[in-house]
This record gives sequence, structure tokens and C-alpha cells, in this order.
Amino acid sequence: MKAVVFERSVPRFAAARLAGSLVPGGGARVGPLKLANVDEPALPAPGWRRVRPRLAGICGSDLATVDGRASRYFEPIVSFPFVPGHEVVGELDDGSRVVLEPVLGCAARGVEPVCDSCALGLTGGCERVAFGHLKPGLQTGYCADTGGGWSVALAAHESQLHPVPERMSDEDAVMVEPAACAVHAAYAEALPGDLVVVLGAGTLGLCVVAALRRFRDPSTLVAVAKHPEQRRLAADLGADVVVEPGEERRAVRRLTGALQAGAQLTAGANVVVDCVGNADSLADSLAVVAPRGHVVLVGMPGVVRVDLTPLWHREVKLSGAYAYGKELENLTAFELAFQLVAEAGLGRLVSATYELDRYREAVEHAADAGGRGAVKVAFDLRHERERDRLVVT
Repeated sequence: MKAVVFERSVPRFAAARLAGSLVPGGGARVGPLKLANVDEPALPAPGWRRVRPRLAGICGSDLATVDGRASRYFEPIVSFPFVPGHEVVGELDDGSRVVLEPVLGCAARGVEPVCDSCALGLTGGCERVAFGHLKPGLQTGYCADTGGGWSVALAAHESQLHPVPERMSDEDAVMVEPAACAVHAAYAEALPGDLVVVLGAGTLGLCVVAALRRFRDPSTLVAVAKHPEQRRLAADLGADVVVEPGEERRAVRRLTGALQAGAQLTAGANVVVDCVGNADSLADSLAVVAPRGHVVLVGMPGVVRVDLTPLWHREVKLSGAYAYGKELENLTAFELAFQLVAEAGLGRLVSATYELDRYREAVEHAADAGGRGAVKVAFDLRHERERDRLVVT
């Protein structure tokens, strides 16, 4: 079958990082990716199903991995070679459509008894992602045994599969996984009546804006968006105030009546949701969060250098929001995400699709999506199975 494969290659990593460093603002390069004919992944055990992707998104974490910018923290919980792609809507053999919940928790790995996190339904915190009858891999798309969405077929455990309503489009369905991440972030702490700032307005940031407005009802929701189309969408999805990067301090100061001493405000946002995850965004988060406020880190960080003095001095809480779990009255993030995608029309964020043999263009488009007026870039696999197998170098 045809698949985009990520191979562990130090020279390719180095070339990718160098190429990105030569582009203003960075930018993904295909690095250790190649298009190849590979065997379909075997079904590891009973309870596993063959999934044939229809659409598969390109995520920010995929781009960080391709660029070689992802933290080495992940090395023990990834196995090579792997097929990327964890934002997937696909078909089962009976023709029914499913959305993939990519975390490879205890149920998928055949681990018994399950770990404490999985027992609570918090599969994002599974403690066994390197164990069981699968090779290491925190998610589908990072595990050599399962395959991934950037291919014609992958293997998934039945616990990972969510049926897609008949009337839901593929474009809406492929947004369910990022929307589930956003729902989980929205329930990290933001409460009705809070002043909330969302930094970043790519796919994740826009989904967080939508999730906060529909499920948490902050008193004022401020979105920080770099590009014109992002600003338009942020307002349409529920942000009360939309500003460009660098204007967030002024906006928060105006909304709270805070005084400013240097770069610090005397008051600030109750919650800041950082959907970027770099040194600059963390510094901006700490500059606008209120004393004893909460910064929720949603964008995947790497190794960053940040002055944490304001966190210490203002007794700010910093926490991460990864993946998903049970969020509200035993409703899971995925159940809420299906609702959010349908109500907010998040399928419109799918801006461009590419066939697999144009993977280089697809990755580079995704890396500069905002600058090109796009949000979500995805692979369209709906016609791949109708084509002959290709030998690709």
C-alpha cells in the first residue's frame, strides 16, 4: 500500500532543521519523510480493525516532528519507522465511517490490569504507552505497529473508534480529534465569568475559542491571532476581542483597569490558554495572567528558555493540557467534540487537501498555513485505493 513513512535518520533530521532555520520564521521541510509502498499493518490481536483513511490532518505536532524540533522526551515512547497521521476519519471494511481516537492506551495494548489513568477514562495519561503487545508509541501515527493516517490503511483497536453520524461530512469528522483536544483544554479550569485569553489562532487555538464559548461561557474571551483570516474566524467562533500579537497587554489592561509596571500588569486574565507553546508565547502568557491565575499550555512545547520569576512572584499556576478524557458528567472529550464540530461548523477550517504523492507540498503548506490564509491542511485518501500501486523514491 502507499504511505508516507517517517524513518529515523540523523542526517535527514539535520537537513530538515537546517532547512527550517533558513526560512524566515522557520517552516517544516520533509526531512526524514518518504513516500513508499509498504505492507498493510497486521491486526495485532482480537478486537482490532482495519481502517482506511478518507481524510487525515496535518497537526502542529507532526510538523514539529518532521522539522526535528520535537523534544527528545518522546524518544522512548515512539517506535520507528512509523507512518504519521493521528487526525483521521476513515472507513471500516463494512463501509461505515469512524473517527480515530489515537492514544494507544492499556485497552489497545492488551495491558491488564489497566493503569490508574485508563481506569478513570483519562487515556491521555496512560502509563503503559511503551508496553503491552505493541511497540512503543504514545499514539497512532507514532507507532511502528499500527500505521497512521498518511496512508491507505491503518490498524486500530475498537476502543479507539467512534462512529461518524451519517449527516456529518468528512471535513467535519476530521476536525473531531483536534476539537477533542480543545475541549479538554477548555475544561482545564476556565470557569463562567472568567476573563480568558487564548494565544494562537491556528487549528488548535480556533477550536479552543469555539470550545470555551460553547461550554465554559467566559465573561470576556480574548483571542490573539497573527493573520487576517485567523482574526476573522476567531471572532466568528466566539471571541469577544481579537487582537494581533503584541497587543494582548494593552487589551487586558483596558479590560481589567490594570496598572502597568514595566512589562507586568497589576491585574490580568484569570486564565491564559497558550496554543503556541514556545518561549515567546509563554513569556506573553505570564505577562497578562492575573496574580494567582492559571496558564494552560496546550501547544506542544520543546526545550524553551523562559524567565519564571513572574510565575513565582505572582503565584501563577502553569499546567499542561494533553489529549483528552472524561470532561463533564462522565461525557468524554470526544462526545463533546462531535457536538462542538457540528454546532460550530468546524469543518470549514479544512482549507486545503492534497493527495499523498504531493506530501511535500502538503507539509510545506501546513507549515505556513496562517500566512497563506489557511487553517487545517489534510491528506485526501478517498480515491487512493482506486489507483494502481506506485513505486516511489
